[in-house]
Amino acid sequence: MIYFDHAATTPPYEDVAKTVAEVMARHYGNPSSLHRLGEESSKLLDKARDVSAAALGVRPREIVFTGGATESNNMAIKGAALQFAGRGKHLITTETEHPSVLESVKQLVSWGWEATVLPVDGNGNVTAEQVREALRPDTVLVSVMHVNNETGAVQPVEDIGRLLKSAAPRVLFHVDGVQGFGKLPLSLTDGGIDLYSLSAHKLRGPKGVGLLYVREGLQLAPLLAGGGQEGGYRSGTENIPYIVAFSKALRLAAEGRDARATVMYRLREQLIQGLAELPELAVNSSAQGAPHIVHFSYPGMKAEALLHMLEEEGFYVSTRSACSSKRSEPSRILLAMGKSKEIASSGIRISMGDEHEERDIDALLAALKQSVKRLQALR
Repeated sequence: MIYFDHAATTPPYEDVAKTVAEVMARHYGNPSSLHRLGEESSKLLDKARDVSAAALGVRPREIVFTGGATESNNMAIKGAALQFAGRGKHLITTETEHPSVLESVKQLVSWGWEATVLPVDGNGNVTAEQVREALRPDTVLVSVMHVNNETGAVQPVEDIGRLLKSAAPRVLFHVDGVQGFGKLPLSLTDGGIDLYSLSAHKLRGPKGVGLLYVREGLQLAPLLAGGGQEGGYRSGTENIPYIVAFSKALRLAAEGRDARATVMYRLREQLIQGLAELPELAVNSSAQGAPHIVHFSYPGMKAEALLHMLEEEGFYVSTRSACSSKRSEPSRILLAMGKSKEIASSGIRISMGDEHEERDIDALLAALKQSVKRLQALR
């Protein structure tokens, strides 16, 4: 079995899985408790925050631990909107954001806000100039993802951040960094990013934990009321085993980023060259995409048919984002890129991890060629 669905979730590092079990067994005290067990858990929480901040190049007090990137995105967008509604009620985002962003914006629109949803080009990209043109005096927040989770399109988030800080310094900038961290360089401070979301299970950490970077000096309205944990942003007893494991995964992802990207870019090019030898397939990812994602279509065929044939050969891939709610419909991402309904209905996503080698790509390409022949014979 070769797993090529890292954009959906990643196999946890062995040390990360061990950390969850060890901390759960030995450090079960509530970090808010005043006794020794509580103090031990509190120290672990502080250490995890230090490690996570170092991996992101920010201050520990700017890290808010959450239950995952969906919560982080909701917290960033709705928390900013509720806090700064006095400045205006206008948001800017893009057509190809994660559902947790688009649905949060949709919810705010139902509450009386206005949103400008920027179109993308044929590669799935927007430009800083599009953001500039969409700015209004009542704009409160811009939310743009770093790397698209379906096609791997890389947005110019640093250019957008610098634009906002020079042209509209009161406008907040949120970046969904889930698919970019550990693969591409990004400075949150130099890039003018105010809010940044991450999820552990996309970084070979555990599911059910994430973080939101909140720039120092920025206040958000909390979405959860309660005991005031996580600086008042996220009430509820902290999940110490998962948070500690997440910080370890973050550190490993940051430390190995450049070497990982070099290998993945080479494998990506190998895969794209192999796909070019199959005229039945159309590559949807651009040459400038992220190193770990390649998306292609087999027009005229159902994506699920090819997916299951590859599964029979021992390869696990996906048809689109794992968070797409209506799997049978054409990909909204590909439609936004101007692709035909036929291409948008037959997409396959290959997403790689640091365990993959050239021989894995060779084996996948061989299985693809065989599967294409089988599907042609069934027509």
